Amino acid sequence: MNIIKIGGGKNINIEGIINDLASFNEPFIIVHGANAFRDELAEKLNYEKQVITSVKGYSSVFTDDQAMDLMMMSYAGLRNKRIVELCQQKGINAIGLTGLDGKLVEGVRNKGIRVREGGKLKIVRDNSGKPKSVNTDLLNLLIDNEYVPVLTVPIVDENNYAINSENDDIIAVLNDSINAKCVYQFIEAPGYLSDPKDESTVVKRISRLELQSLEEKSEGRMKRKIHALNKLISRTDTQVIIADGRVDNPLNEAINGNGTIING
Repeated sequence: MNIIKIGGGKNINIEGIINDLASFNEPFIIVHGANAFRDELAEKLNYEKQVITSVKGYSSVFTDDQAMDLMMMSYAGLRNKRIVELCQQKGINAIGLTGLDGKLVEGVRNKGIRVREGGKLKIVRDNSGKPKSVNTDLLNLLIDNEYVPVLTVPIVDENNYAINSENDDIIAVLNDSINAKCVYQFIEAPGYLSDPKDESTVVKRISRLELQSLEEKSEGRMKRKIHALNKLISRTDTQVIIADGRVDNPLNEAINGNGTIING
C-alpha cells in the first residue's frame, strides 16, 4: 500500500497526478488538501483567515465555526469531489471521504493552544485537534472491495464533533494502520529546499537523524510538517518522497528519483 498526499496549493497538477495513478501498478490511498480553494472562498465571503503560532513555534490556521464551514465546502466538497471525478474518468473507482465519515479518523480536540500575544501568554481554543486512531475495519472494507479512498479533513473528536487537523498528522496515524511502502507528497516545489527561496537547493536525500535536526531549525508551517514526518518515519520503515506536484507527470517523476527521498 502507498499513500498519495496531494497538497492544496493552487498550482498542483491534480490531473497529472491522477493520470499517473491510473497506470500505477500498486495499491494506494489518496489524502489531499485544499488550502488554495479555501482561501479563494474565504476572500469571496469576506472572511479573513487567521494563522496562530504556538509558543513552541508551530503555526496553524485558527479554525472557528465559520472557518470550519469553509473547510467543509472547500476540502470535503469542491476539491474532494473534483478529485473523485477525475479518478472515475481515469478508471479509478474512488470514494471521497472525510475523517468524520464513519469515524474513519478519530482525534482529540485541543484543550488550548499556548500563544504569546502582546508579551503575555494566553490560551487560544478553536475547532482543531490531533488525530489518534483510524477505523481500520472501514478502511479495509473499502480497500478489500477495490475502492480507492480519497481522504481529507475534517476528522471527528471524542464527542463526535468535526475538528480540523493537519493532513501530515493524519498521514502519520494512517500509516500506523497500513505501514505504507511509500508516502508520496506532492507540493509546489521540486522537493525539500535548503533555502525556501531558491528552487535549485533541493536536498536529494534526508536520513532519519538529519530530519530530527531539520525540525529544530525550521519555523512556522514547515516546522509542523517536519515534526509530523519525524513521527511518521520513527514508527515504521516507510519511505517518504517529497516531489514537485506542478510538473506534467508528478508521480512518474517521483518514482524516477526526482524530489527528496526520506528513508524511514
